[in-house]
Parts: sequence; structure tokens; C-alpha cells
Amino acid sequence: MTTLLQDLRYALRQLHKSPGFAVTAVLTLALGIGAATAIFSVVEAVLLRSLPFAHPERLVTIKESVNKLGAMELEMPAPDVLTFQKESRAFEQVGGYISQATELSSAGEPLEVPSARMTASVFPMLGVAPAVGRVFTRQEDEQAQPVAVLGYQLWQTRFHGDPNVLGRKINLDRKPYEVIGVMPRQFEFPLLPGALGQTGIWVPMSFTPEERAASGDNFDYNAVARLKPGVSLEQARQDANRVARMLQAEYPAAMGIEITAPVSPLKEQTVRDARPLLRVLFSAVLLVLLIACANLAGLLLVRAIQRSREAAVRIALGASRGRLLRHAILESLLISITGGICGILLAKAALAYWTALLPNTLPRLHQVTLDASIVLFGLGLAILTGLSCGLAPALVMLHADMNQALKDGGRSSGSGAHGRLRAVLVVAEVAVALTLLSSAGLLLRSFERMSQVDPGFQADHLVTGEFTLPAQRYQTQAQIDTFDRELLTRLHALPGARSAALVSALPMAEPQNERFFIAEGYQPPAGGSYAQEAQAYTLGDYFRTMHIPLLRGRYLKESDTATSPLVIVVSRTLAERYWPDQDPIGRRMKWGAGGDSKMPWITVVGEVADTKQGALDSENRAQAYEPLAQEAASFGPAEARTSSVTQSSMRFALRTALAPEQIEDAVRRTVWAIDSQLALSHVQSMEQAIRATEGPRRFNTTIMTGFAGGAVLLAVLGIYGLISFSVAQRGPEMAIRMALGAERGNVLHLVLMSGLKLAGIGCVLGLIGAALASQLVKSMLFEVTPFDPLVFTIAAATVLLLAMIASWLPARRAANLDPMQALRME
Repeated sequence: MTTLLQDLRYALRQLHKSPGFAVTAVLTLALGIGAATAIFSVVEAVLLRSLPFAHPERLVTIKESVNKLGAMELEMPAPDVLTFQKESRAFEQVGGYISQATELSSAGEPLEVPSARMTASVFPMLGVAPAVGRVFTRQEDEQAQPVAVLGYQLWQTRFHGDPNVLGRKINLDRKPYEVIGVMPRQFEFPLLPGALGQTGIWVPMSFTPEERAASGDNFDYNAVARLKPGVSLEQARQDANRVARMLQAEYPAAMGIEITAPVSPLKEQTVRDARPLLRVLFSAVLLVLLIACANLAGLLLVRAIQRSREAAVRIALGASRGRLLRHAILESLLISITGGICGILLAKAALAYWTALLPNTLPRLHQVTLDASIVLFGLGLAILTGLSCGLAPALVMLHADMNQALKDGGRSSGSGAHGRLRAVLVVAEVAVALTLLSSAGLLLRSFERMSQVDPGFQADHLVTGEFTLPAQRYQTQAQIDTFDRELLTRLHALPGARSAALVSALPMAEPQNERFFIAEGYQPPAGGSYAQEAQAYTLGDYFRTMHIPLLRGRYLKESDTATSPLVIVVSRTLAERYWPDQDPIGRRMKWGAGGDSKMPWITVVGEVADTKQGALDSENRAQAYEPLAQEAASFGPAEARTSSVTQSSMRFALRTALAPEQIEDAVRRTVWAIDSQLALSHVQSMEQAIRATEGPRRFNTTIMTGFAGGAVLLAVLGIYGLISFSVAQRGPEMAIRMALGAERGNVLHLVLMSGLKLAGIGCVLGLIGAALASQLVKSMLFEVTPFDPLVFTIAAATVLLLAMIASWLPARRAANLDPMQALRME
């Protein structure tokens, strides 16, 4: 132990003598380890960490896939959840849930809270006990008892962690509920993407008679189940498909409906969409760490060569090679551990910034943290890096020709093998940096292409928001209509208001209400899916408010009422898909699937431009717009037109001459002047809504560009360090050349070409690596080919230019060398 402490003190003294080397090495490693640790913390929380439930490996989701609906995995109608609960044999328990937004209006300002209706079987299935109180029972679920369980975060923020919250009455959608429990801090279910927020309230599912009798076009309910002990996933899939065939038998054979029931592990369903992005990010950060390690190895190699005479003297005086090896390894470990600690601190700071940038498509974002396991990962990475980067230079120093080192007096630049090793490290750095820079360039170009996409409407000076009228308060259509029209009147009266409208679904917002329909004269291909579109109801001058161009016919008008002929406006994509090369005006369509729909025909009176229904890089979807006043009429005969309650969940759009942020508060006050308890959500400018949809692609581009920038910086520093060391060691040679008549320009050219030669070889290898890496980011590109020659050319030119600058500085120093002074020193 005493010897080890002596060696440690010696290593500290050696580093203290070379502060520039020590600081450079520590910062280089801190950058690589910090980035790796930060990204690993995200990967661990989202992908690697087990779900916080009892025996999570036995939890699965059950979906439905219907051939006539595109054979994609869907949720299921409410009756199908009940059927799986009753008929399945492979599952210990089956539960259902549906996520929704709920108005909380009894505890401060009205608030829209992410909530979930769940069958009573879900909580016991997950095996998580509440932190306070209890969860609802099966009897409470079946009897529709108004009880609620709070999420921990909502309990803390809205109810201030009140320990006496049990038994408290709260109003959810204007209906009184009794709080019976609070779930633990880390509990989260459903495991929703970040955009949907962490669930704050759970209430019993309590299927209504209407839900139990719902037709097979309402695929909104999720099913989760726990496998029986000993039942394999494949056996569960076979059992689920058996139940699916029972559901399929309820449809007429002539419809050709085929239903399957995909069963997947709950964790797989949770992380499936996040895995490609995190795989790319982790690969990128490992490449950055590789460059940092190469830089550190290069620095240590140079230091080992410079200290070869010292090692020779110590060996000549009786020091063992093992003792010298231990000194070198301890010095490397001191650098790497210090760099690791700095990197962990850097990762902590980076996460505070990154969590705001992380795309909302990632689940469990609130669980991303630097806990003990992540700190141990960072320190372990630092130790591994120190050992791997320090061992080779130490061996180089110890296996050098000691007699030659003593004769040279420390002036030698090392053997040709040492020079080649340093060159190989620099070439590898350049190649990896160019690979990352090319990938970042592809993402930047994709983001640029996306930002140029026309959304189909004019987004500036447009304020939007959402509200849902609680059924407990707005029980009749007359009450809903009165509120809607009063709101429009007051919005029009706001200062600076130009026009206003209500719509059931705004552009750039997911999910959209999609509906099956029958297009007159359209014959689907054999075995094809039913026609489907994104459908919206409008009230007011919606198209002029949004500035959606009219292509044919007319817009919807106020005269399109419940008693007038049924009309609809369709998008360009819908018209071209179902009536290709024809004028859609005057064509008819009706809601339903198959050829036996009893719904009334609706006449197309206008064709408008497509609007983006998701992010700007999403495909255009078929869209249709109906007057809100005709919603009930379009679903049945004329005598039923006044018997149905239509949309109570709506969005408003207000075009104003003022900046949107100047009028948002006035909009809130206007709504609350009509109904002081109504919760508003997403009150924002349409430009903010568009930026929100760009979030995932913006994050990908920003983080990859940051990694690429760090990699290029490290590679340039590597070139600079190598050329500087070479110039320092070859000083006498340069002096002799100039003393014999060589021009300073020749020396400058010689040094520059040595740096550019390494950069050129690295660029060739980097372009090969970029071609391979482009396949990894292919799924993240938009209107850009993976082998974009412009991106690759610019990336290579950038690296070569920076390499030239890095080589020019030591080259200039060599060219300005005084030959006589250099020879005297020699």
C-alpha cells in the first residue's frame, strides 16, 4: 500500500509539472464521457429499465388487426375488451383502459388533466399498491361509482400533498368524484409518450350501455393482460386469435372481414417507436467517445516518447519496468477518472437542457435522471478508457531502445512505428468525424426540406385552443349550440380580431378523427381496404380564417343547416384518390363501410387544398369537412336530425391583426366570461403548434449536429497536436533545410501537405463510413437520399479546410523558425 501511495504521489507530481497536457487530456475525455453518460441515461430510462410493475415480463398488450382497415395494429371497440375478458384462456387477467382529457374544476383555476378510465382489473394486474388510500374495486367499476385515484404529481402540485385528501370531493367534467387513493411517485400507466403527459387521474371504466353495444368502427379502447404462469407468448397469440375468430363471426361473411389479435410484450409496445432514434444517438455518442479516446491515446503516446530518456535513466538506475508501467497506468487513470468526474457533471448539466429538447414521442421522460447506476456507468467508462488508452503508450515507452534514448537526449521523435501509430490515430479521428458530420448534414438538409413544406394554410397571426364541454353541464344540443355561437360572437368582438371559427380537429394535431366512407362511383381493388379519411366539422368561416385555398366549387356557408341538403367539402388528395381525373363537385359520399350502409348521401360542393394533419413531413391524407349543424343529419334519416347531441369537444381558430401572444390572455378571459369553470388547453399560436410537431426532427438534428461538431473539433485538435509535435521534433531538420537554401514557402508547403495527407486519407475512409452510417439514419430522412452528394461533398470539404487551418498554425511556426537559433539549440 505504501508503494502504491508513493506511485500515486509521483503521478500527481508529473501531471502538476505539465498542466497544459493534463487540462487538455481531462477536457477531451470529459467531453466524450459526458456525452456518453447523458445519452446512456436516456437509453437506460427508456429502453433498458424494467417496467415498474410486478413480474413485468408477463404483461402484454392485445391489439386487433382487420384486413379491411389496412391490416394495421389497432385498439379495439369496447365490446371486444369484454369479450377478451370473458373468453380468453391464456391470460390470468385482462383489463381495458382509454386515455382522455378531463376537466378538473374544483381545485383552483380550471385545468385539463390527462386521465384514464380503467377497468378495476388493471391495478391488481400491475401489482402496484397506492401510496395513500386504495384503488377502486370491481364492484365500484360495475356500478359506476364516482371514485377517483390521483397521480402523485397532481397530488403534489394541485392538492399540495394534502395528507387528508382521501374522501375529498373533486369535480371531474362537472361531476363530483370522491378521492380514494394516490399512486406512488414513479407509477405511470398508461405508458404514454411525453406529448400526452403523465396520467393524473384514474377513474373506473364503467362501460355505458352505448359503449357495450358500440359497432365495430370505434377502435379507441386498449387491452392489457397478464399471462398465466407457464404460458408462452406464442400460446397467448394463438389463444387471442381464437377469440378474434369469434369476433369475426359476428360480421356477415359477404363483408370479407378477417380479424387477428396481435399480442406483444407491454415493454416492447412501449419502447418500439423510441428504439430507432436512441440507437442512432447512442451510436453517434460512442463514435464521439472513440475520437476522444484516440485523442487521449495520441497525447499519452507523445508524452511517452518525450519521456523515453527519463524512463531509460530510471531503468539504468535500477527501476523495474513493472514499476514504470504502473506509474504510467496510474497517470492515465488519474486523467481518465478526473475526466470521468468532469464528464458526469457535464452530463448532469446537459440533461437539464436536453430534457426540454427530447422529443415528446419518448415514453417515461420524467424518469430520465443521473442516478447511482448511471454515475457508476460513467466512472466505469472512465476507468476502462484510462486503462485502454494508457497501456499502449506505456508499453511503447518501456520497449523503446534505452541506449538510443540516452544517446538522443530526448530529441528523437520516436521510431517510424511510433509516428505511424500517431498518424493512424489521427486518420481514424478524421474518418469518424466525417462520418458523424455527414450524418448531421443529412439531417440538417432533411430539416431544411421539411421547413419549406407548405402546410396548406397560413399560420401567422393565428391563435388556437381546445375545449370540451362537460356532458354533466351541457346535456342538450341547444346548450352546446348556444355556447359555440356565443363564443364565436365574442371572439369576433376582440380587439384586432379578423375572423374566427370552430372546428373539431385542427391541422398539425394528432390524433385526427378518421372515418370510413363510401365514395359514389368508386370501386375499391379486390381485397383492398375500406375508404378512410380524416374528418372534421366546422362552424363559422373556418376556411377563410385558416386561409385554406379553394380549388373548386365553394366553401361551407352558414346556410348549410340541419334542414338543408347535406353538403361536404373535400381535400385534393381525397378527390384525386377516389375520383381521379374527374371533377368532384356534385359527386356524393356517405359514411359507413361496405356496400350496405344506410347512411344518407352527402353532396360534394367544394374542393380545397390539403392541410398537414400531423408534422410537416407526414404524408397528405384524405380529408373532408362538414358543417357542424349537419353532423347528426349525416348519420340518419331526416326525422332523427334533431335527436342527437353533436360535437362537445372543439377547437377554435382566431385570426388577428395583433401578435398571437398579445391576445391569448384575452381569449382565455372571453371563454371564462361564458363559463368560468371551463378548462382550456393548448392556447397558443399556430406557429407554436407547428414548432411542436417539428420537435422530434429538430432534436435529432440538433443533437447529431452537436456530436458532429464535437467530433470535428477533437479531430482538428488531433491534427494540430500531431503536426505541432512533428514540427517541434523536426526543428533541427527544418533549420538545416533553410540553412541550405530552402525557401520558407517550401517548409510551409511541406508541413501543410503532411497534415492534408492525413486528412485526405481520413476523408476517404470517412466517406465510406458515412455511406454505411446513412443507412442507419435513413428512416429519419425527409426528401433527401441517403447518398446525397452535396452533403458528402460539403462535409468532406469542411473537414479538409479545418485540417488545413489546424496544420497551417504549426506550419507557419516552422516557416518562421530562425535557422541559426535552432542549430545553436541543437
